[in-house]
Order: sequence, then C-alpha cells, then structure tokens
Amino acid sequence: MENLTLLMEGFGNALTLQNLLFALIGVLLGTAVGVLPGIGPAMTVALLLPLTYALDVTGALIMFAGIYYGGMYGGSTTSILLNTPGESSSVVTALEGNKMAKAGRGSQALATAAIGSFVAGTLATIALVFVAPFVVAIAIGLGAPSYFAMMVFAFVAVSTVLGSSRIRGLASLFIGLTIGLVGLDVTTGQPRLTFGQPLLSGGIDVVVIAVALFAVGEALWIAAHLRHGTPPTIPVGVPWMGKDDWKRSWKPWLRGTVIGFPFGAIPAGGAEIPTFLSYVTEKKLSKHPEQFGHGAIEGVAGPEAANNASAAGTLVPLLTLGLPTTATAAVMIAAFNQYGIPPGPLLFQTHPVLVWTLIASLFIGNTLLLALNLPLAPLWAKLLRIPRPYLYAGILFFATLGAYAADMQAFNIVLLLLLGALGYMARRFGFPVLPIIVGAILGPEMERQLRRALQISAGDPAALLSEPLAVVVYTVIVVFLVVPPVIKALRRRFGRGAGPTDGPPEEEFDAFGTQTSDGSARVIRAVRPSRRGK
Repeated sequence: MENLTLLMEGFGNALTLQNLLFALIGVLLGTAVGVLPGIGPAMTVALLLPLTYALDVTGALIMFAGIYYGGMYGGSTTSILLNTPGESSSVVTALEGNKMAKAGRGSQALATAAIGSFVAGTLATIALVFVAPFVVAIAIGLGAPSYFAMMVFAFVAVSTVLGSSRIRGLASLFIGLTIGLVGLDVTTGQPRLTFGQPLLSGGIDVVVIAVALFAVGEALWIAAHLRHGTPPTIPVGVPWMGKDDWKRSWKPWLRGTVIGFPFGAIPAGGAEIPTFLSYVTEKKLSKHPEQFGHGAIEGVAGPEAANNASAAGTLVPLLTLGLPTTATAAVMIAAFNQYGIPPGPLLFQTHPVLVWTLIASLFIGNTLLLALNLPLAPLWAKLLRIPRPYLYAGILFFATLGAYAADMQAFNIVLLLLLGALGYMARRFGFPVLPIIVGAILGPEMERQLRRALQISAGDPAALLSEPLAVVVYTVIVVFLVVPPVIKALRRRFGRGAGPTDGPPEEEFDAFGTQTSDGSARVIRAVRPSRRGK
C-alpha cells in the first residue's frame, strides 16, 4: 500500500502543467525519432543532454523517459510502412507488418502495434511499481563484492549478447573501460592516459562520449552508405481494427508483456530476444499459422507488446541498481549523473519524489502516446520523406553545439571528432557500440567497488567471493559464457545444427545504413524476401 500512496503523490507532481508539457515534448520527439530510421532514442537523449543543464531535473528526466517510450512506438511505423525498422527491436515487426501493409491492411497493423504498445507499457509499468521497491530492499543490504559482481555480469552480458562475435563485444567493452580510465586516479592522484594534456585530467565528459559515439559515428556511417532518393512508403489512413482483429490481438498483447518485462528487468536485457521469442510463441499458438510470413496480425501484436514491456523493464535495473541494459538507459544514467544524482538503491530513499514522479509520468506518457499515434499516423509517415543529407547535417550541427556546451571548451570538439571516428570504425568493422558507452560510464564505478572490497579485506582477493550473491552471480557468468559454446560444439559434432528452425522465415537483408536502438554494430536493414533456391 505504501507504494501506491507514493505513486499517487507522484501523479500529483507529474500532472502539473510544466511536467505535462515535458512529457508531451518527450513523447512527440520520441515518436518522431523512432519513425526516422537511424535516429534512435539513445542519440536523441544524448543530443539533448547538453541542452538540459538549466532545466529542472524532474522535468528533464520525464522528457527523456517520454523519448524512450516514444522511440519504441515510432519504430513500428517505419517497420510496417517502409519495411525498414527504425530500431533493432522492431525488426521482427517488419516481418509481418510490412506484409499486412502491402496487402492493404497497414492501418490494422499500425493500430495493433499502437494499442499493444499501450497495453504492454501500462502493465509493465505497474509491474515496475511493485518490483522496483522489492529490488531496492534487497540491494540496500549488499556490499561492494556483490555490486562488483553485478557490474561484471552487466559487462559480460552487454558485450556477449550483442553482435555476432563475443570477441568483438569484449573488445568494445575494453575500449570503453579504457576511455573510463582517462583522468586522475581517485586514490593516488596520478594522471592516467592524459598524454600530458591538462584538459584530460578531469576525464572525458560522458555527454561528449555519448554524443560522439551515437550521433557523430552514426552520421559518418550514414554518409558512407547513403543512397540517393527517398525510399517509397505505403500511404495509410487513420489506424483502426475490426472485431476479428481485436479477437486475434488481445492474447498476443498479454503474452508479449509477460515475455518482454523480465528480459528488460534483468541486467542482460534488451528487446531483441523477447520480440523474437514472442514471434515464435505466437506462431506456435496461432490458429492461423499459414498466415505467418504473409501478414499475420499476431506477428505484429505480440512482438510490439514485448518490445514496450521490455522498455519498462529496463528501468528496474536502471533505477534500483544503476545498471543500464540498453544504450538509451546508459545515456539516461549520464543524465542522472549530470544532475549529481547517481541511480542506485539509495535513490528511492534520497530522492523519492523524483523517482515516483518519474514512474507516474510513464503512465501519463503512455496514454499520450496512444492518443497521438492513432490520429497522427499519416503525419509520422510523411516524416519518412525528409532527405537524409538534411537530416544528418542537422544532427552533426547539434552534436558539435552540444559537445562545446558541455563545459565550454573547444577541446571537446576535438574529442567529439576523435570519438566519432571511433564510433564509425566500430560500425565499419562490426564492433557493438553499447559496450563502449557502458564501459565508459560504469567502469569508474566498478573500479571504486573493487578497491573498496579489497581495502576492507586488506588486499585479499577472496573478499570478492565473500557474499552469497556474488558467488551466485559469478556462477551465472560462468554458465553464461561456457554453456552456449559447448552446446553449439555438441550440435556441430553430432550434426544436429543443420535442421529447420521455428524462427522467422529466412530473410536476405539489404543495408539501409542506420543504427540499432541498443547501439550495436548490426545495421538496421530493409527486409526483402530471400531469393535463395529460386
């Protein structure tokens, strides 16, 4: 009951005119950037970080949360109408959604995506209300060894789940950890990796890192792969659903919510895996399996619900443990730090008004998104006509302005270009970007927890295993790293890996040159039917 009381107080604060305006701006921006391929929520939040220094912290975070939710909504529009997912989590939606649009059922596809996102987002936020305080109650009693272990697990998860190569993921992580080492050692005061440059003694501003990796790196990548002309979109009217569409959609919405929320809530989440699992589940349970691959509405409803439920679940480790599981969550941690409010278990005690106002604003933003997405779908479709050169020229301008505004140093522009080039090279050679930003943000905190644990134990490494949770986490890490390669090797040896799967139909992807929402190196691609065997 205490949680509900605090939530009601949060609604009282969130329903003020100022905070409602921030929520509206956030969901509008989020939907717009979700619709446009290549401009994800992470990039938008990163670009806005320098511009929100003077804003009230509550209003700024409400706006960022609205961008996050709105980006999840908007990505489905691109997937359905253009067959080009604006977010990596919307790839599965394109499989059935674009088929529905080509068959003249684009309005139904957009409607089930929007309503399913609303249902899943609302239910997942309710789960957040009850799960987050429970996690906090456990986390307050944990010591440095457990926090260090959880950070190691988060590092391993984000560097090995994303992309096609674990080696590349771990390499990206070490690049991020190296960037996080730049500056003065907090214990000895000795400079590290400053190369004699006094302006690096305070470290590299997280805002500069985020803007460079997401905005500049992506703009350079797009410039290298830009195609002339604007891809055709399928015209659509105001979304609506018939009686049969409702009947076939409501169960996938609920199942998608149940599948998506846990994947976002664990520090190894993300929306790609639950959306795929939801697609497979709906294909197995559907009474019309023959429609899959030809425009099954269940294949849009389930994955979109899983997508938005995962987004809400991501806020559980972000707010309670300070652990990001997506690129947007990593940049939002930078936003908290910008205001001197590090997220973690004490956040609910030290800033309860901020936390519960933010959670209440998620309900409000979710409702605003449904009200906006249904009538404004034709307008969002027109945004896809913006020429890409104009779009990314504007992004580079605001990225440069934001980097300079971080601390009014021209040296930041040099760092912006260097790190932007690093972001481009990461995409060019298939290295995921998310581990870089997570390593740079969480690396210093992991170092502090490690030193704290070793100082308490007088340098005994066994102290890292002195808490039960730490032992459990390390065991999970070992299983996480060892079991999949062993299973893969056994299947290869016994010839069981070549059979058909229950996944989505095999596709051949045509590069469109945009970035995934999790900052990984996978390029968002326009899905085209495979021609193999023809």
